[in-house]
Amino acid sequence: MPAAGLGSRIQPLAFSKELLPVGSRLEGGIERPRAVSEYLVERMMIGGATKICFVISPGKSDIVEYYGGRVGGAPVCYVVQPEPKGLCDAIFQSLPLISDDEPVIVGLPDTVWFPENALRALPDDELSFLCFPVDEPQHFDAVVSDESGAVREIQVKRADASSRWIWGAFKMPGRVLSELHTLWQEPDRGDPYVGTLVNEWLARGGRARAVHAGTGYVDVGTLHGYRDAQRLLDGRAREGAPRPFAASARVPGLAATR
Repeated sequence: MPAAGLGSRIQPLAFSKELLPVGSRLEGGIERPRAVSEYLVERMMIGGATKICFVISPGKSDIVEYYGGRVGGAPVCYVVQPEPKGLCDAIFQSLPLISDDEPVIVGLPDTVWFPENALRALPDDELSFLCFPVDEPQHFDAVVSDESGAVREIQVKRADASSRWIWGAFKMPGRVLSELHTLWQEPDRGDPYVGTLVNEWLARGGRARAVHAGTGYVDVGTLHGYRDAQRLLDGRAREGAPRPFAASARVPGLAATR
């Protein structure tokens, strides 16, 4: 979980943006605010994650204080990104903790998306992107794929995006993460964006799959996105859908939420 960003789009805050209260949860029968990053933690665990790694900046000790060493029965660890060098650099900081043969999920802790169990649709043995339909793909990384689901291109925040499907999380074996890191380290690369790095990896013979299992996605990194997230959660409640994170009852140690 890359959580080292400054959150400049939604500042000023008195805490890390990953702890921004969005929705609520029940704790001992008492309703309490819920940190936005809890949504991703729960979705990762429903998707099969057995340990959680936060990549944080040196000043984000409040995330450590909030989550501690364990959540929902899973151990939590923290890796520090010394300098803000982009999303790719943040993700690669976790490599010393990952073996080549274990599957790795990467998600963005300032997002809220549905369905909660969508990560289960991603395979363990190849790079795959969990994709969501949006109305304005130019603000995200649009995923262009063929009829079989093979990824052809990641269009990074392009005004002329040809796909309305964007990635919200991705999964791969640890060995693929290592291969991407090796490519990223080449002279004149150091990509700040996952999309441009993956495009080069595809051009050199790599393969990736788009899985269109998402139904709703909101980036909570802006004030507008924060309002959209509240509307998304409220809308699902009005439609009679399970309350957000009702599935947490199936994950030991996570409080029931709404």
